[in-house]
Amino acid sequence: MVKIVISEFMDEGAAASLEDRFEVIFDSGLVEDRRALLAAVAEADAIIVRNRTQVDAELLAAAPHLKVVGRLGVGLDNIDLAACEARGVTVKPAHGGNGSSVAEYVLTGALMLRRRAYFASQAMQSGEWPRQALIGREVAGSTLGLVGFGAIARETARRALALDMRVAAFDPHLAADAPEWAGVNRHENLDALVASADVVSLHVPLTEATHHLIDAAALARMKSDAVLINAARGGIVDEVALAVVLRQGRLAGAMLDVFEQEPLPAGSALVGVPNLILTPHIAGVTEESNARISQMTADNVRAVLMHQKTTEEQV
Repeated sequence: MVKIVISEFMDEGAAASLEDRFEVIFDSGLVEDRRALLAAVAEADAIIVRNRTQVDAELLAAAPHLKVVGRLGVGLDNIDLAACEARGVTVKPAHGGNGSSVAEYVLTGALMLRRRAYFASQAMQSGEWPRQALIGREVAGSTLGLVGFGAIARETARRALALDMRVAAFDPHLAADAPEWAGVNRHENLDALVASADVVSLHVPLTEATHHLIDAAALARMKSDAVLINAARGGIVDEVALAVVLRQGRLAGAMLDVFEQEPLPAGSALVGVPNLILTPHIAGVTEESNARISQMTADNVRAVLMHQKTTEEQV
């Protein structure tokens, strides 16, 4: 029987929908146990992963029957695409499944960081009343600067415009005359964007070119009352440099959902940094988006396996 291994959390209903035609091994603990994972994929025709399972040469070698990798999300930096292509393994991300979730996360961060009032909890619990110290700013009339202007960034822009924000973006991969730029101030370089924005939000994949794209120099160009939000990929922001500017008060705040190492290692530069909100790679995961992405991925994997079966029967 065709076998599917699911190594990370997934909507249970979507996973169960595969059981009518396939043998399904659903164990979200496999991502934590590499040896058990490699053993589980030995007879697998498909594997479904999120962002933590490393689909690399070692795993591909351990899974000689593998035909498809279903990705519960869109980021592919944990999947060796070249090795998959060389092996004839199809990679199927769930495009469009979590755009609204990430967009809401970014705007939540913008509202919280601009307003500043969320910093009051500890002081309030200590009997203080820091009202004047925590007078913040509105997002209406401020500029949201989007680094990258793909589908999720455009979803974020649409919602930001409804909040009366101005929206600017930088994306060298999107043609200057593309219709997607309507209503958005297109910047030709990153430096100009980060220097003019009140809220900078990152929407690019992690590549050699984007690693530490937001480094000490980029952070120095940002306004001192600006805020930074990263719900894209860890490694795009130089975490040490960010910690320095926040400690020095040269940036109003930041909200990070992704990190160079996940979970955060002991002694991370981000520990104890003021005006910083940290969340555990959850921006794109809500009850609704998890159900959407899980069903999309189940459908994607099913389609590949059924096509493969049909092809083999015709040979």
